[in-house]
Amino acid sequence: MIKLSRDVAGPCLAPRGSVAAIGAFDGLHRGHQALLAEVRERAAALDCEPAVISFEPLPRAYFSPQPVPRLSSVREKLVGFDAAGISQALLLRFNAALAAMTPEAFVRQVLVERLAAREVWVGGDFRFGHKRAGDVALLERMGRELGFVARTMPPVLLHDERVSATRVRELLAAGDFAAAAPLLGRPFVIEGKVEYGNQLGRTLGYPTANIHLHSRVSPVQGIFAVRVGLGNSECAWPGVASLGVRPTVNQVTQPLLEVHLFDFEGDLYGRRMAVEFVARLRDEQKFDGLDALKAQMDHDARSARAILGMNPVLARA
Repeated sequence: MIKLSRDVAGPCLAPRGSVAAIGAFDGLHRGHQALLAEVRERAAALDCEPAVISFEPLPRAYFSPQPVPRLSSVREKLVGFDAAGISQALLLRFNAALAAMTPEAFVRQVLVERLAAREVWVGGDFRFGHKRAGDVALLERMGRELGFVARTMPPVLLHDERVSATRVRELLAAGDFAAAAPLLGRPFVIEGKVEYGNQLGRTLGYPTANIHLHSRVSPVQGIFAVRVGLGNSECAWPGVASLGVRPTVNQVTQPLLEVHLFDFEGDLYGRRMAVEFVARLRDEQKFDGLDALKAQMDHDARSARAILGMNPVLARA
């Protein structure tokens, strides 16, 4: 079971020492997975703890004047760390104080005092500390002084393309889920707890399970063919989903994921649900009234059924 800590200051989290990786880890794609596997193996060889240092909010989101799309929620990221065999997650609160910390102070307080690091793994372009003044060279120099080894992880390539969160976000925004999946190492999924909505979909013949994304900005928006997993089950139940701000009725300020599960009967409120995005059908758009919206929903349902290998004739009339 992974142990989570949030603060720069505090007692040593790894008295036996640690092998630590530092990064945003958004999406935990194949590059991240390779890095975490290396950390786990090195920690086993040195008989110490495998650890990660990450940040919430993400630094790029903290400094950006515009909302920044992200591939995974905090919960999804922590679940991924746990599945990768990481025992300590230092998820630092990225705020004004942390942004102002010098690289040297970060090394001493976080890497040495909090994690007793014996090895620190980063990407070759890693920068850290106030105004990104710290780099791999500084990390290597301080490691020699303070008793740890700084190591860089080479880029992970797939078909001669560097695996990166930026590239994954680009592919997802374009609706190319088939191309994004190999970079992620899995299909793109959004998870969450089903919450109550205004039940308008039920009156139109398409009851939906709603997941509020709150402040999280998704890299995808629009109407999609999806497969759904309930609880710990695999994503197998076919459906059609909308992710956006509902421009026709009850426009919302924060994105809402609404999923209609085909031929499903039952109560989903309060249950955890995983939504795998299979194909993008269209952009979200505003219609002139509920009749036009209902006609488009019928068309979307038929399209999604066909894409998912179902009989589109069974779609609601």
